[in-house]
Amino acid sequence: MRKAPRARVDAVLAGDVGGTRARFALVEVKSKKILHEAVLSSQEHPSFDSALRRFLSEAPRGPRIRAASFGIAGPIVHQRVRTTNLPWRIDARAVARDLNLPNVTLLNDLVAVGLGAMATHKLSVIHRGRPKRTGANLAAIAAGTGLGEAAFVWDGSKHVPCATEGSHVDFAPRTPIEGELRDKLAIEFGHVSYERVASGSTINAIYNLFDQRIGESKDNAARVATASDPNVAVVELALEGSSEAAMCAIDLWASVYGAEAGNLALKCLATGGVYVCGGVSARLAKVLAAGLPSRRRAGGQRAPSPFVEAFLDKGRMRPLLENIPVAVVTEPLAGLRGAAVHAIQAAVSSR
Repeated sequence: MRKAPRARVDAVLAGDVGGTRARFALVEVKSKKILHEAVLSSQEHPSFDSALRRFLSEAPRGPRIRAASFGIAGPIVHQRVRTTNLPWRIDARAVARDLNLPNVTLLNDLVAVGLGAMATHKLSVIHRGRPKRTGANLAAIAAGTGLGEAAFVWDGSKHVPCATEGSHVDFAPRTPIEGELRDKLAIEFGHVSYERVASGSTINAIYNLFDQRIGESKDNAARVATASDPNVAVVELALEGSSEAAMCAIDLWASVYGAEAGNLALKCLATGGVYVCGGVSARLAKVLAAGLPSRRRAGGQRAPSPFVEAFLDKGRMRPLLENIPVAVVTEPLAGLRGAAVHAIQAAVSSR
């Protein structure tokens, strides 16, 4: 007696594409299990199509792809985008045609991250606030190669994702040293946005400012200069407490990051909370919550967190900000999982 042929597995294709890495996954619709996953270097591929073809060439052939959603770092207009930190142009209709799929969606990367954040319990609270349990707007901000922002507006029954390019607004210095940094960056870039200051990839530029102001040891300077990623080297020096220039850089970076997170919370009226996302945020979650370990006052008490203090420092709106909870998302695949959530919803609704 012949065995009945096994039914093909329905799956979705999910992606989280940033300036440094492109993550892809095949996810089973029914179980939400990841069937195949890969992380590719974005810089090693000339186009999105190249990276996607590489992933699909190594993926299993059995699953039947029902829908695809990709979180992309860049302004998506009419389902087309030119990525901000890569020379890639992506058109959802062209991708759908190439994959022979009726349902392909490009998502702002922070929309994907926010959807993933809402679906995970991997959170580290850095400001408790007094959150509204239901019926409140949310916001997400993430420092990575760039700086991403998104809002999730409550419409009475669900959160509606709202993509933004809010990190490209003018950087507003709050202190003389921030003004000095702004002037320095303006010479190099012209327009200075929050992304130019609060991204994970800008920490070294802030460190260079403090190196010029207060000096740095030859050993520390050489360590940063020869590192494969100078930004990571500065973070390491700051966490070790072995470089005043590095510690000042992290303090200032965290302060600007917190100030813009507070700006976003006000603009979205995100009384439900703010998700702080991205790899550098997860690594520095304790620093964002309580400041650098080496920054201690007399008696062993830590100084206030620059991030939290800047988040709250909104004049007459401070009481409102004090009630808004802030949590770092420690799930490293939040963007990929959020894209998968969106694609599964699309696949199910199209049946």
